[in-house]
Amino acid sequence: MDAASAPREPEALMHTVRRFDRTGLEILDPGECLRLLQSVPVGRLVFTQGGLPAVRLVNFSVDGDTIVFASDDGEKFLAAERGDVVAFEVDDIDLDHHLGWTVTSVGHLSVVPPEEAVWLQRANPLRPWAPLHEQRLIRLGTESLTGRRLLPWGERPQP
Repeated sequence: MDAASAPREPEALMHTVRRFDRTGLEILDPGECLRLLQSVPVGRLVFTQGGLPAVRLVNFSVDGDTIVFASDDGEKFLAAERGDVVAFEVDDIDLDHHLGWTVTSVGHLSVVPPEEAVWLQRANPLRPWAPLHEQRLIRLGTESLTGRRLLPWGERPQP
């Protein structure tokens, strides 16, 4: 029997197995991480400034498997010019029900070339919330995309 004629598992069964970390948080697959990443308008960029960690809120868009946001010529732009390795985190939390999820992307920053920035702005307009002196687009090339979800008590694994 060749691979084409071999019986296949129903697609619904292939996606029903949940994985959990040692604390009982559901480990999200990359596809779900990308879907959740696209569902929120603001994330946290974590980078190094003067040898120390810095965190900045940025509104962003997702272009394929990269994250794009606008900056001026400040510290985020300098990190992009250097090609720094950074983390980018988004989340959603339900304080009343103690539920939520978090997704983290890690990769290198880069400056989007001006000719590509024009195309990106047409395809997926990005409107920064903060006033920018000179808007420049920055890209985070995702090298690692991970996520965790806190489920309702009844869906959590039993110790």
